[in-house]
Amino acid sequence: MKWLLSLLFAFTVWSSFSQATSTKKSDYYQIYVYHFKTAEQEAVLDNYLSKAYIPAAKKFGIKQVGAFKPIANDTASEKLLVVVSTLSKLDQLVQLPAALLANADYQKEGASYINAIHDKAPYTRMETIVLKAFRLATNLQLPKLNNGVDKKVYEFRSYESPTEKYYRNKVEMFNEGGEITLFKRLNFNAIFYGDVIAGSRMPNLMYMTSFESMEERDKHWKAFVDSPEWKALIGNKYYEKNVNKADIWLMKATSYSDY
Repeated sequence: MKWLLSLLFAFTVWSSFSQATSTKKSDYYQIYVYHFKTAEQEAVLDNYLSKAYIPAAKKFGIKQVGAFKPIANDTASEKLLVVVSTLSKLDQLVQLPAALLANADYQKEGASYINAIHDKAPYTRMETIVLKAFRLATNLQLPKLNNGVDKKVYEFRSYESPTEKYYRNKVEMFNEGGEITLFKRLNFNAIFYGDVIAGSRMPNLMYMTSFESMEERDKHWKAFVDSPEWKALIGNKYYEKNVNKADIWLMKATSYSDY
């Protein structure tokens, strides 16, 4: 009888643990991409994000907000500002706009952005992208970096696939195929991996890694492409042709970014 009770207890503990892990909630990510051209637009965006949007979003319950500018902004005619908000549930995406409008501090601090006239808009256009965290990387991970903001590099990648079937294959390559595990082993300081569930380019996944410096970034990627795990993956015909377009943005965090 004792052995049966012990077995039942062990099964109960395992079942509870299994249920808890299988129902772990995945983060959602809302990404704003602001396209702008002038220093005046950039100043309005910086002021709006640092003094109005981010404080109001956190008051509403958004966990972390990262804000980044591509290094290529220095020479590009059209510049970008990328904002990543971490949501615990998708309802926050729908409820946030009304919460912002009801926030008096947001209205006051963001006035130059909110009330901009038509021929002095704070951006040339704005994109919104919504992602759900990967099944084997369910939550945003804050990077463990020691360098100052001027040295650290954040790498944002977007992979598009030719069809939904090829896309599912690429997502599997990250999860069960072992790409995420390889990134962990090589200490890429990955912040998030996500399925794009709403955006202008689909089927599409996005992820972000981070490094102490550009030199460290280059060393990490050399180690990645030289690794036996990656060579086995790209040599596996099962994963062939699952990406037909890749965009890479190397970025610096703004002074008001959470990471």
